[in-house]
Amino acid sequence: MSIEITRIFDFAYYQLDKYNLPRSLVSKTSGQWVATSSQEFISKANIVSRGLLSLGVKPGDKIALISTSNRTEWNIMDLALLQIGAVNVPIYPTISAADYKYIFNHAEVKYCFLSDETLFEKANEVQKEVKSLKRIYSFEKIKDCAFWEEVFTLGADESLQEKVDAIKNEVKPEDLATIIYTSGTTGVPKGVMLSHNNIVSNVLDTVKELAFLKDINNVLSFLPVCHIFERMLHYLYIYSGITIHFAESIEKISENIKDVQPEFMTVVPRLLEKIYDSIISKGKALTGVKKLLFFWAVKVGLEFEPYGRNGWLYEKKLALANKLIFVKWREALGGNLKNMVTGSAALQPRLTRIFSAAGMQILEGYGLTETSPVISVNIFEGGNFKVGTVGKTIANVEVKIAEDGEILCKGPNVMMGYYKDPKKTAEVMTGDYFHTGDKGEIDNEGFLKITGRKKEIFKTSGGKYISPILLENEMKQSLFIEQILVIGEGQKMPAAIVQPNFDFVKEWIRLHKVNCGHTQEEIAVNKEVHERIMQEIDLGNQHFGKWETIKTFEMTPDIWSVDNQLLTPTFKPKREVILKKYKHLYDKIYS
Repeated sequence: MSIEITRIFDFAYYQLDKYNLPRSLVSKTSGQWVATSSQEFISKANIVSRGLLSLGVKPGDKIALISTSNRTEWNIMDLALLQIGAVNVPIYPTISAADYKYIFNHAEVKYCFLSDETLFEKANEVQKEVKSLKRIYSFEKIKDCAFWEEVFTLGADESLQEKVDAIKNEVKPEDLATIIYTSGTTGVPKGVMLSHNNIVSNVLDTVKELAFLKDINNVLSFLPVCHIFERMLHYLYIYSGITIHFAESIEKISENIKDVQPEFMTVVPRLLEKIYDSIISKGKALTGVKKLLFFWAVKVGLEFEPYGRNGWLYEKKLALANKLIFVKWREALGGNLKNMVTGSAALQPRLTRIFSAAGMQILEGYGLTETSPVISVNIFEGGNFKVGTVGKTIANVEVKIAEDGEILCKGPNVMMGYYKDPKKTAEVMTGDYFHTGDKGEIDNEGFLKITGRKKEIFKTSGGKYISPILLENEMKQSLFIEQILVIGEGQKMPAAIVQPNFDFVKEWIRLHKVNCGHTQEEIAVNKEVHERIMQEIDLGNQHFGKWETIKTFEMTPDIWSVDNQLLTPTFKPKREVILKKYKHLYDKIYS
């Protein structure tokens, strides 16, 4: 009899029962890929569960997990915590020590498990100011920090297993499983409470849509597992009997892809933009017939329509483009990659077209931490794929559009609420419907399209509404523009703050012999660079009404990143932080 899955930890036991993989979780250690089997995954989790009970951890206790990169230890800890009724509080590694202090105190974290010395320094800095925090453990051996294998020693007594099993049997689907603190683009983090059932239902309803997963054996995981998008997919992979390889870091992603040769990956739009820009830059360096063929193939790819809608002549051209050019793109991404799912931010339709044309299907989806996360996703099978949309809603999830255009969602995936904040919870709920904060529309075929973030849509002094996300997405297609923030609320015109693509601009300066230094500060104030980027913006402006076009902009000398707190961990600009940091540029534009 197969195992019924009603709690998150049931996925691991289901995998052992159905697949018993020799390679369930694989991490790179000391230069070698080290595999953990389905059996070892559960055995180690049971030892850790027993160790946690020895430490006095009880159902409902909050345990923080923080890791710089995804790794086997995180998943073992997750399973060990959840099956004894403890609550997993995953924390982004890149946030400040002050944010650690806030989350530790707000969640009343009892123990913290983290990956390395850098994270320990941050957590240790605030430990004395967190009364509930008893001890910090590390997955790596570092000075002055308890090593996580001490918990294994505590859990060596197998007689405690009966207690683990008894507690596990008492965990209910509606029990709190995790509190995820959103690292949103504005304000203090909110603790999103998700039950076992919230996440389990979302995994099981999503897997019904992704039929191709049954043919996949091997995936690469690199998006932060503290984010619900990647974490839910981990459970989905475990359920589907797929081996998960954990990338070492974003810097080593290219090397890891070549090692692992994944058949499937989750990505964010910013990564696809960078891959595409890198490929195009290499194409521009070609000469003669090779260059002509390269850009002919790109042109063909950018015209892609699914299901052969462009006709037989186009399909013949596409087959030739694949044979001559796109095969090299696939090789650069491991050679086996057939599908990528993307979410967390708007994706430029050209990227959906070009990668799908190149035989690497891009499936754009939509969801939020509060919805566990998947609300909708594009599926190539059955005609359920449409470029420029985020697909159709998954099974058991309902979406409706409010009178003001906001997307409302109802289903078993909707959160329990915000931790210790019934007021904020009430603000986002109307009956069973969750207010997403996003604006959208559903077309006559049932496809959902996002038109902007409700809080970010603003009105100019002339009374015209502007959706920044649509303008920003268009402008980021330029190789000159790395990041852009559209501004102008209450002002007479929209404008922008731009972070140039410094590497590309430096090369442009060299080729065109522009009288400009090569430091970022010199580039950011150079008149010729400004004029050239304005040409790119004017090109993008052609797709918009006159009232919403960007009239002018200023450049920042800094690269916006997660580390300097200008981007969220999913690479979205933090509007309020950027506006505060570059207030002088805002004032210069509107003075």
